[in-house]
Amino acid sequence: MHRPKKAAGAALAAVAVVGTLAVSAPPPETAAAARGLWGTVTIAPGREGIVEASGYEGAALGAGSVLTLTAPEGSEVTGVPFTGSGYRGVVVSGGGAGTYTFAGSAAAVAQAWRGRTFPFVLAVAPDAVPGTRLRGCVLRLTDARGAVQDQGTCEVTVGLPGPTLTRPESGVPLPARPEIAGTAYPGAQVTVRDALEHEVCATTATAVGSWSCVPGPALPSGPGRLQATATLNGVSGTSEQIAITVAGAAGRS
Repeated sequence: MHRPKKAAGAALAAVAVVGTLAVSAPPPETAAAARGLWGTVTIAPGREGIVEASGYEGAALGAGSVLTLTAPEGSEVTGVPFTGSGYRGVVVSGGGAGTYTFAGSAAAVAQAWRGRTFPFVLAVAPDAVPGTRLRGCVLRLTDARGAVQDQGTCEVTVGLPGPTLTRPESGVPLPARPEIAGTAYPGAQVTVRDALEHEVCATTATAVGSWSCVPGPALPSGPGRLQATATLNGVSGTSEQIAITVAGAAGRS
């Protein structure tokens, strides 16, 4: 894959964690109509996410009209997965842009672009800094002659990879105040909570992405769950929950 252009600012070393594809939710119809073409998504460094472009409410455009997303700095277009009949999606060489071209029948012209959502898959550079708004994401709709009929922007925010919980091990009986540890993006604030959303402990990830903390109040005896949340520069990520069992009769103070 062609390497995305580097995001502006000093790059931090990323911690490799398993994650899922980040998908944006389209804004309300009234807001989309007011701003024209629009899309938004948050994607963690080194991951892919989907910008869903929508909001066109203009005149009907016929065959040969084209919707283009220009990738912002620090990212590249890697896919155009819309499979609606009458549309042809193309990733421009190098990933600098993606396009959908309408080639449907005359009967479908009225709703060729209006009221529809078109997904563009973006990949964000591994060294992008969480919390950064990538600049230069542009949406443009042109007619068959190349004349611009509508244009807008897409907001692409660099997200934060979710932290991991590597200790304690699930299913192993624990003391009331076990060491809790894992990995997270360097410098992120990590907070561990139980199944009732009580804060168990908190700390900051080191420069190499490791973290550990010990509960202040003793954990209640019996089965429970732990989950870690990392926060940095206004964005956050959450780990998977792990099941734990605390031995003894210690209670939460």
